Amino acid sequence: MYTSGSTGRPKGVVIEHHSLAAYVRWATEAYPSLAGTALLHSSVSFDLTVTSLFGPLISGGRVHVGPLDDADGTTGRPAATFVKATPAHLPLLTVLPRPFSPTGELVVGGEQLVGEVLDQWRTAHPGAAVVNEYGPTEATVGCVVHRVGPDEEITPGALPIGRPIPGAGVRVLDERLRLVPEGVLGELYLTGAGLARGYLGRPGLTAQRFVADPYGAPGARMYRTGDLVRWHRGRLEYAGRVDDQVKVRGFRIELGEIEAVLSGHPRVTHAAVVVREDGPGDRRLVGYAGGECEAAELRAYLAERLPDYMVPPVVVVLPELPLTPNGKVDRRALPAPEPAEAATTSGEPPRTRAERVLCDLFAELLKLPEVGADDGFFDLGGDSIVSIQLVSRARKAGIGISPRDVFTHKTPRELARAARTERAATAEDPAAAIGEIPLTPIVAGMLADGGPHAQFHQSMLMSVPAGLGAARLARALDAVLDHHAVLRSRLTADGQWTVLDRGAVRADACLSRVDVTGLDTAALTAVVERENLAAQHRLSPADGRVLQAVWFDAGPDRPGRLLVLAHHLVVDGVSWRILLPDLHSAWEQAGEAGDGTVTLEPVGTSFRTWATKLRDAAADPRRVETELPLWQQYAQGAEPLAARPLDAAVDTAATGRDLTLSLPTRWTEALLTVVPSVFNAGVNDALLTALALAVADRRGTGGVAVELEGHGREEHIVDGADLSRTVGWFTSLFPVSLTLDGIDIADALAGGPAAGTALKQVKERLRAIPDHGVGYGLLRHLNPATGEELAAQARPEIGLNYLGRFAAGDGDGADGAGRPEDAYWIGEPGGGSEPDMPLAHVIDINAMTEDRPEGPVLVATWTWAAELLPEAEVRRLADGWLAALRALLGHAERPDAGGLTPSDVSLVEVDQDDIDEFESDMEDDWGTAE
Repeated sequence: MYTSGSTGRPKGVVIEHHSLAAYVRWATEAYPSLAGTALLHSSVSFDLTVTSLFGPLISGGRVHVGPLDDADGTTGRPAATFVKATPAHLPLLTVLPRPFSPTGELVVGGEQLVGEVLDQWRTAHPGAAVVNEYGPTEATVGCVVHRVGPDEEITPGALPIGRPIPGAGVRVLDERLRLVPEGVLGELYLTGAGLARGYLGRPGLTAQRFVADPYGAPGARMYRTGDLVRWHRGRLEYAGRVDDQVKVRGFRIELGEIEAVLSGHPRVTHAAVVVREDGPGDRRLVGYAGGECEAAELRAYLAERLPDYMVPPVVVVLPELPLTPNGKVDRRALPAPEPAEAATTSGEPPRTRAERVLCDLFAELLKLPEVGADDGFFDLGGDSIVSIQLVSRARKAGIGISPRDVFTHKTPRELARAARTERAATAEDPAAAIGEIPLTPIVAGMLADGGPHAQFHQSMLMSVPAGLGAARLARALDAVLDHHAVLRSRLTADGQWTVLDRGAVRADACLSRVDVTGLDTAALTAVVERENLAAQHRLSPADGRVLQAVWFDAGPDRPGRLLVLAHHLVVDGVSWRILLPDLHSAWEQAGEAGDGTVTLEPVGTSFRTWATKLRDAAADPRRVETELPLWQQYAQGAEPLAARPLDAAVDTAATGRDLTLSLPTRWTEALLTVVPSVFNAGVNDALLTALALAVADRRGTGGVAVELEGHGREEHIVDGADLSRTVGWFTSLFPVSLTLDGIDIADALAGGPAAGTALKQVKERLRAIPDHGVGYGLLRHLNPATGEELAAQARPEIGLNYLGRFAAGDGDGADGAGRPEDAYWIGEPGGGSEPDMPLAHVIDINAMTEDRPEGPVLVATWTWAAELLPEAEVRRLADGWLAALRALLGHAERPDAGGLTPSDVSLVEVDQDDIDEFESDMEDDWGTAE
């Protein structure tokens, strides 16, 4: 038999006679109407006709052969009792004379079946049963069915594909061929006697699609369908194709999910969604709808039901969609959008200059082709760190917003309304940045922890153009050292921290060149690692050496590399997003001779000014009154993980061990977009919920105490502060105690409703913390009256730090463009150090999202005290964390997931029970809780 395939060229599928006989025998029992009259309306070369042809012939029935639209040939002809068709045929059956519609059974297959489309036909033919039959040709016609009897109601949305028929087996597996729990999306694999032998004359494709069955007997095979499904109440639900996963705005989505929603519109007879590239590089998501409706109405309909990134910016309405000879949508024949249609943007177009500027900044920072005025920053994949870049660039454009505004208002339109008119940014008096710096909470904490810290650093590596130029690079580095005062600081052994005058630190003292001409990738990597370690050893805050740069010169014709390494004292994750672009800008302005004038954007508030004013914030009586009881509660430890506390002499970087895990793109994209959209929650909320579930699963009960890292740039706690262009170590550390009250852990780990409840609990716990936790460090390290009391509390044994999104390592992939956004971490993102530096936690988790060619990937490094915990125990906990994270994300993709929490409706006093009751009432009355 032949299958149409995805390329338009039929593939021959080699099926054994016994498989076909078994299917036909089952069909005659399952479809009694085959004993009447079956309509055969398509080519016998395709498997759609097997049921209609052979079923009646072995049942004593009749086969009527003819086209589906031969309305003139119905006179005197008995009505069909059995018809097998594709969903695309349903609109035609609705308008054709009655003999074309079966009186007994309508079997539909080949594409996703949507209740709204089927209901139009069912209204006119209430006496017929409807069967949704799923089965690729490779599994002999059909293998999974869902039957809707004449008296059963057809529910809106996509119909299940059902349960396997006798003799057929199904497995729903993840990327690592592991069985997934109910509700979690996975790829469908088929087993059983109905499997074909393979493809005719195509051994390579046969080996690719027919694979070994890890759950079957030796030699057993299974067919990889490429279809995404999930179990729901014992039935399989179809959710699209693996190869329908397309990149849209940097995230992967399932075209089938969009098609299902679009088909649900009452005036759409059939729908298709494709990615078009009608011009070079112009890849767009385009929706096609057959029926009588308006494109704008359909986009609004989709926008109410889908996350923004899944709404096609263009919807084309046609009287009917083109079909292939076997009744499927002919996607190659779908027309290109007209210019007027193509001009439609995602979301509402901007109406003012401020909205346009903000839309452009959203798109630039999040690497999207375009952004509408009503698109949410975090729904599109933004995070708190990128929001600081947004604030900086908006202020440069004269739009005064703050990071808090971005969290509150989210969209370009709302931000434009809340924005202040910003005068051209001006720097402080240069003298304000120079002199003694009061210790900030994070630096005071580092000194209090003891041990060596001279080499505590972060480092980034970036591609640079061939012939970078020593003089030009030195001029650029001098400009950056003069501009960002903290890079000229010195921290002595007695805790005296001082910023030196401009010119006190020059490039020739911290810049070196290494010749790597002719080295291959492996050799270059080895040299970079060696020089990174050497640069680390050159650091000495006591001597004012807090920054090192190493240029790996590959010659005049080949791009090189630039390593920039800085003591953690003067940089954090946000600082790199300021420092590297400034270095790039300075290099461009310096010119080939290295003698050009360099002017960098001014710094609003110097690090020294910020550090000075934190003392006042720490002494604020209102902060002490409101926050001290909170931190006393949150700092209480949970059940210990280890048998003893950390010992600074034993549990050091030298005795610590590392384990790195990654979350595949398919799940990371859900973490970055689905969770914010469905739960109005952030990445940290999901990471912490998964950690709490993993620990609870390990212990069986109790909560977990975690020390979280935040970016610490809470400008509003210091009047008039502008930190969007300030380099320094602003990180905040604060404890949080997480308990999962009343949560069914097993259900949550299976992706059930308890997963959503757990996420909401953790989210509300974090939202109750004022100022994203910056107050803890103020009271712990800068207020003598409260510091001693908080110091007596046990420090959480687990630390968690999510650094945001960064580029992944480029291998040899340097194009020489020298883009700062393509720089990537070298060594440990959380900070490398000398071997004797004490570990801060029994387990430290440093996570970040790497933008790789295949899409974003969450990478997490677990560092633990090997003298306290065995590797097997940490690995079990880390694997449990990833499994819990996948369960959460799988739950978030369910149609019944999500909902508000009290912090989302802060203008009214309600608790979670009130919200849940209201949403339940809304769903009962209106069919949706949105």
